[in-house]
Amino acid sequence: MPGPVQSIERAAAILRLLARGSGRLGVGEIASSLELAKGTAHGILRTLQAVGFVEQDATSGKYQLGAALLHLGTSYLDVNELRSRAINWADALASRSGEAVRIGAVAEGSVLVVHHVFRPDDTLQTLDVGTLLPLHATALGKVLLAYDTDLAATVQRGELESFTRRTIGSPQALTRVLAEVRDAGWAAEVEESMPGEAGIAAPIRSYGGLVVGAIGVSGAMERICDSRSRPSSTLVGYVRDAARAVSRDLGAAR
Repeated sequence: MPGPVQSIERAAAILRLLARGSGRLGVGEIASSLELAKGTAHGILRTLQAVGFVEQDATSGKYQLGAALLHLGTSYLDVNELRSRAINWADALASRSGEAVRIGAVAEGSVLVVHHVFRPDDTLQTLDVGTLLPLHATALGKVLLAYDTDLAATVQRGELESFTRRTIGSPQALTRVLAEVRDAGWAAEVEESMPGEAGIAAPIRSYGGLVVGAIGVSGAMERICDSRSRPSSTLVGYVRDAARAVSRDLGAAR
């Protein structure tokens, strides 16, 4: 049997991306969110425009869903499916890392924790499923912001609430951090949402490379980071491996 057609997967991912938020994005924003070459993104957009699936604003040059799409359907992966596909990998990550594991998706302008695996020891822990976390102050949130430029712009226009002295406090600083996340392929938080706590997260992708969630570990700073307060490279590797595994289960290309 023939395999999936990559260009169609990418076109579907672009349509889903445009269905989020205000739905108006430039070529560069789309290419950055899906990690595509700018020329590739532009070629797909021109094809979608020719068939009426997207329209280009004459003033801004940005793209939005076209009139030919009366209804696109669900614009993001259902969180129940995300959770069900990721459960086994989350358990394995907790066992391998020795840390608590959380899976998050965007909801109500925050990170919704859709799955939480306790740290595999005998300490008292609280279940975080259903908790809303700040996008700009958590590793999970930074991942989700890094690959959704429309969401990032919305967050940057609002107030960046301060939780600790290390919380990102300006739109310019957040822009720099999100660029670093895209370059590295993972995000970290070091005492940004809570003193003494740290975390590492990586993106979960679906068909066409669309980021539909994030998976990460969190815990005491001395366990997550090295002596220089930098995230452990070993834990980064574990998290990225888990994220790739979940993404493959969801249909993302290698």
